[in-house]
Amino acid sequence: MAESNVRKAAPAARTAAVKPGKPESRLAMVRRARKINRELAELYPYAHPELDFENPFELLVATVLSAQTTDLRVNQTTPVLFAKYPTPEDMAAAEPEVLEEIIRPTGFFRAKARSLLGLSAALRDNFGGEVPGRLEDLVTLPGVGRKTANVVLGNAFGVPGITVDTHFGRLARRFGWTAEEDPEKVEAAVAGIFPKSEWTMLSHRVVFHGRRVCHSRKPACGACPIAALCPSYGEGETDPEKAAKLLKYELGGQPGQRLRPPAGYPGQAAAALGAGAAAGANGDGELG
Repeated sequence: MAESNVRKAAPAARTAAVKPGKPESRLAMVRRARKINRELAELYPYAHPELDFENPFELLVATVLSAQTTDLRVNQTTPVLFAKYPTPEDMAAAEPEVLEEIIRPTGFFRAKARSLLGLSAALRDNFGGEVPGRLEDLVTLPGVGRKTANVVLGNAFGVPGITVDTHFGRLARRFGWTAEEDPEKVEAAVAGIFPKSEWTMLSHRVVFHGRRVCHSRKPACGACPIAALCPSYGEGETDPEKAAKLLKYELGGQPGQRLRPPAGYPGQAAAALGAGAAAGANGDGELG
């Protein structure tokens, strides 16, 4: 990877984002939040969904499989899966044991297989074999909740949505956008801060930052370009040199999660399953 192709995270001059002892007003928080989004857009102009997919059905299946595992592991598993079951009709007719064995690397494979069989049958029987483009329809499918529905709507249909996964929720709280823990309440709170047109890309940028810089247990505060805007600065390593060693994926000179990254991604593609790629938890001890 050419180092010049990646804007390295570097610490900005540290100033307090919120003055100690002085509550931040709603207006000030919204302004700060929108500035964070603009800064993340500059840092990650290539932010994208980190699941490999070619159509709405593949994205739906991949997102269901991504529960409790890494996007990398899903991407290493789905080529064989989609080669054997390219359509909802094909997957609905799969033998459960065969399907389970294919998706075994993603974990919880029996429960996931039931979801895939169920949602494929529902698509075949209720939606003409097509993935619906409405949230109220998507959440009727087995194994599909609001998070999965928003991923599919935002990235396969261009319908704005906020995807609250573990990274997004963590950063929304660290940034002081909300104190809520429930994903739906986080989604509602953040939706009130940003214009709808920003929701999908905001989700990608925040998740990218959570995976690369603002880790769960070891956030790289000293290498974070938006440190001056973050009221949680100091929860992690503040020494710039030590923090730089905590950066992940393209910011840390490591392969990304997609085997087929989109044009413009400055990092390395991930390796196929069995090609020496590590597909478990990332170096922070959390799922990628």
